[in-house]
Amino acid sequence: MNEKSTAYLQAGRYIDSAHPKVAEFAARHAKGTDHREKAVALYYAVRDRIRYNPFQNFMVDEAYRASACLERNVGWCVSKAALLAACARAAGIPARVGFADVKNHLTTPELTAKMGTDLFVYHGYSELQLDGRWIKATPAFNLSLCTRFRVRPLEFDGREDSIFHPFDEDERRHMEYVRWRGEYGDVPADDIKRVFSETYPELFNLGPAAAQRQFA
Repeated sequence: MNEKSTAYLQAGRYIDSAHPKVAEFAARHAKGTDHREKAVALYYAVRDRIRYNPFQNFMVDEAYRASACLERNVGWCVSKAALLAACARAAGIPARVGFADVKNHLTTPELTAKMGTDLFVYHGYSELQLDGRWIKATPAFNLSLCTRFRVRPLEFDGREDSIFHPFDEDERRHMEYVRWRGEYGDVPADDIKRVFSETYPELFNLGPAAAQRQFA
């Protein structure tokens, strides 16, 4: 493992892989005989054991932190991506987070009203280094949510990128990637806060009141 890969094993401010609860969760769910099998097991643990809810208090750092996502048992794409990356690092797998702007053609009317658009900026995903390659993994939408919305759940095999499908189960347009923002060793929370406050002022300014809203 080279020096650059080793850097992606260290705990960060938001990808806080050294947090005791993150380490315990990773140890409990990283089942397998090699890194690929452990990565796949961790992916499904984060995807389905942590409920997705995009209504967050984006003003506070905890909304972007892996351990807070785990402790609350609920998160959004960025915090769930941070959690998967943190668990992977705790299991000895180099990991980082990446971001893209996506158009969600099937978002709910309430969320669209608060956002004022169907464009999701800084959509978060994880990247895990497996067999010398960086593989994308998107653990955002838990299985029960996908079933309810008739969205194809994202599977992950540790060999190919796992990113959102362009169409749902009924062949309606679902996710469209319109801009890639790159990969980071830790969540660029200050940049995300700034862009969110400019792009979604009503949603961003919900602040603590966001906790009263439930997705789906």
